[in-house]
Amino acid sequence: MKPVERPANPNFSSGPCSKRPGYDVNALSVETLGRSHRSALGKSVLGAACSETAELLGLPEGYRVGVVPASDTGAVEMALWSLLGARPVDVFAWESFGKGWLVDITSQLKLEQVNVYEAGYGELPDLDQADPAHDIVFTWNGTTSGVKVPEGDWIHSEREGLTICDATSAVFAMELPWDKLDVVTYSWQKVLGGEGAHGMLILSPRAVERLESYTPPWPLPKIFRLTKGGKLIEGVFRGATINTPSMLCVADYLDALCWVRGLGGVEAAISRSMRNLAVVEEFVARNDWIQFLAQDPQQRSNTSVCLTVDLEAGDVKEMVALLDSEGVAHDIGAYRDAPAGLRIWCGATIEESDVKKLMPWLKWAYLKVKGD
Repeated sequence: MKPVERPANPNFSSGPCSKRPGYDVNALSVETLGRSHRSALGKSVLGAACSETAELLGLPEGYRVGVVPASDTGAVEMALWSLLGARPVDVFAWESFGKGWLVDITSQLKLEQVNVYEAGYGELPDLDQADPAHDIVFTWNGTTSGVKVPEGDWIHSEREGLTICDATSAVFAMELPWDKLDVVTYSWQKVLGGEGAHGMLILSPRAVERLESYTPPWPLPKIFRLTKGGKLIEGVFRGATINTPSMLCVADYLDALCWVRGLGGVEAAISRSMRNLAVVEEFVARNDWIQFLAQDPQQRSNTSVCLTVDLEAGDVKEMVALLDSEGVAHDIGAYRDAPAGLRIWCGATIEESDVKKLMPWLKWAYLKVKGD
């Protein structure tokens, strides 16, 4: 039988992700529009984006937060080009974006002392191979594979190298061991449902020390430069951005932070996401034609939930298109490089009630495409 109830919000895309419940663009504080981002007002608002992030995340003393160009990609590239080369590098990659950073490190930066630890979609490489004397580059959550790092015990507390973590779909959604992470990057359009084009860069004091004591042998574009005269450009982490940001996007981000605070903070946001994952887990347990791409339950992402279906690739695309045309779920096809399947965003901006309403539609679409 065709389900009757549809999700009130059919936006299950994994990026840009759904806006928060109750979002109203007309409610944004837009006094900065038409003003210079270098004005006292502009710097104040941008500075608030940094300081409020640090407060909500509970960052350790001395950690810095900055708004940088070009989304999470720009933040990661800035870190790779500015920090790597001083030590050997261990790269852990198990999905599209992590493998992209590996290509940059080996083919663009052409570093010679690189150890590569890879795994296929649905699995993690052996993280215990990380050498505390090396720099480490990895994604916390594989957005295109639905596989997350379950904990940070494998990272040495007394490490000599830096940990560089792409956490774009993990920040505000998963518990992160901040004291073990030296560089963390993310973007607004993921977990918080913000707007694109801006990245967030979080640096530990150890990362700042590297920036001030090491000069890479390659030239750095202006938008990557974090130091001047051998010292960190502190303004980047106080609201003086490297390039011109969209102040409308900044207002949107501050609105999202306010929403998280109203929920009860990061723990409450994580709980919402975990409840959404639990709905999918219960459905998968009751239906043998659908499975998680992540083979280990402890490694299942609670944001980008990736599923495989017992259909041929073309039939899976038909199933995705059918759900889209019914206005039930938009943009839930697997990432282009990943195995054919479904990718359902279950971050905190998604209501549990909508995930519950979606599940019967998945079964209906599967049976319709299969011809049963």
